[in-house]
Amino acid sequence: MAKFGWAYVDCDAGHITGSGPTGSIQFVTGGDGYTTGSYHLMFHTASYEAHAANSLILSGNMVITGTLSASALHYRDITHIDATGSTFFGDTIDDIHSRTGSLEIWSGTTPILTSSTYSQQTFVKGFGGGYFNVTSAHHTASTSDYVLGINATITAPTNIYVTIPNPAMFSAGAILVVKDEVTTPRGLSNITLTRSVADTYTFDGDAYYILTGTMPAISLYSNGTNWFVF
Repeated sequence: MAKFGWAYVDCDAGHITGSGPTGSIQFVTGGDGYTTGSYHLMFHTASYEAHAANSLILSGNMVITGTLSASALHYRDITHIDATGSTFFGDTIDDIHSRTGSLEIWSGTTPILTSSTYSQQTFVKGFGGGYFNVTSAHHTASTSDYVLGINATITAPTNIYVTIPNPAMFSAGAILVVKDEVTTPRGLSNITLTRSVADTYTFDGDAYYILTGTMPAISLYSNGTNWFVF
């Protein structure tokens, strides 16, 4: 065996049987054991055009019947991806998956979710937000909440306080719903929405908001600076 670059090829009567352009990957051309290479399958030990050193470059089609493992995959000019089975993206909570263009999710012929970059609108067939069951006399909402169901039963004159954090944390356009789920009248006690200590944002211009009566509810939205009732 004679050593030629990084590949080993056979020798015949003192002549190297391998051929093809420098840097090409060798493959057997027939039953005679001769090998050749092609410009369509190259290995570059040094940087080449836009490719880093030690790059394997295939200008053609590749069929993989097993598993492909890579630390990074870069796609370009994709027109169609056809796959079966589950797909997982990311492995840490700080991963960001960005895309340009519209998004559609279908169940057969029924659109479940559509998001258009042209109209900048998103439509869903059914929607459910995060629900939290409040059973304590003092609860602080979080950005993962959409509906707060108040089930705490407090004896008057003690009130139930729900701290609604700074609207800047929720971003402009965020919605929060608060509903008293206790069917019996609370009497002299009430549900009071408060702001964080030392903050100055308001609820329709007030520092707090009181829910009174039997099973009251309130819907809030954030403009990024204050909360508003709607």
